[in-house]
Amino acid sequence: MHPHSFAAGMGQGTGGFTGNGADPSAELAANCSEQAENLIGIDEVQRSLNRSRASVYRYTNTDPRNLNPPFNPRKLNPEYRSDQKEPLMFHPNEVARFARDVLRIKEVTVEVLNSPSTATQQLLGSILEELRSIRELLDSNTISPTQLDTRREQHDQARPAA
Repeated sequence: MHPHSFAAGMGQGTGGFTGNGADPSAELAANCSEQAENLIGIDEVQRSLNRSRASVYRYTNTDPRNLNPPFNPRKLNPEYRSDQKEPLMFHPNEVARFARDVLRIKEVTVEVLNSPSTATQQLLGSILEELRSIRELLDSNTISPTQLDTRREQHDQARPAA
């Protein structure tokens, strides 16, 4: 078979499947904060696996009675959801594991591409720049606490007592 490459348009950096023998559900839980940036949707999974949308839904570990069913090694396990209306999202490593272990695709490469800059990322960048400039101003401020105490005393003396 030909090598399959899994590319996702979300997150930053490059991820790869590491078959270290650890329990996959524990591994997924341990990397929760990192995973939030690198998740891919059902459309990306469909393109990556070269399967129909219906096939991807059949592969997926879902249960109408249980929002987050336990890990199933024979299914494609989505990430934790807090609401039934949230879209199914998958970690690229889980897609690679499923392709290798269940679909028996021999060579699997997971690649997470940098996403284009969004309005949110631009806003966060400008906020970060503003905070850095504030920090720079605070660090360059030469008024020491003793000078402030002296000014306070002068101000208190200048005010007449009632």
